[in-house]
Amino acid sequence: MFENEGTVATEQWMKTAICYYSRHHGNTLKVLEAMAEEGKVDLIDVTTRQLVRLEEYDCVGFASGIYGFEFQKAVVEFARQYLPQGKPVFFVYTYGGAKGTGAKAVAEIAQEKGCPVLGEFSCKGYDTFGPFKLVGGIAKGHPDTEDLKHARQFYRAIQETYQRGESV
Repeated sequence: MFENEGTVATEQWMKTAICYYSRHHGNTLKVLEAMAEEGKVDLIDVTTRQLVRLEEYDCVGFASGIYGFEFQKAVVEFARQYLPQGKPVFFVYTYGGAKGTGAKAVAEIAQEKGCPVLGEFSCKGYDTFGPFKLVGGIAKGHPDTEDLKHARQFYRAIQETYQRGESV
């Protein structure tokens, strides 16, 4: 969770790509769409075959639900294949019960490629996978309005951090 109440949006947006995987209930995509309202953001679904040139972006985000306690493998492989050396990055994930290792796998790739990490955002997401289906799911109603507000605040803070040339 990231809090930064009262952040003022900047006039010049950084060009951002967020490479993501969002299935089941679309929790991660809901969060990313809220972030995209705050600037110039292209959402790239890593499961679609498309020409990707991440070097054309100022900043790259990687986003996933937590599957088996970690980022979805397609996002990790996408980062390994397409993330340019030295590109500023950030991570976003949703989870039903436990964060697991969170963004650890993509953070390791970013470190190997010398990419500064600008931040990480996570929030709960409705989950009916496996045994949770039997009880009607967990984290019902998430991401909620408050989660999406925090996601927008996080992205605005990322923009400001990037424009100052800082890393978190």
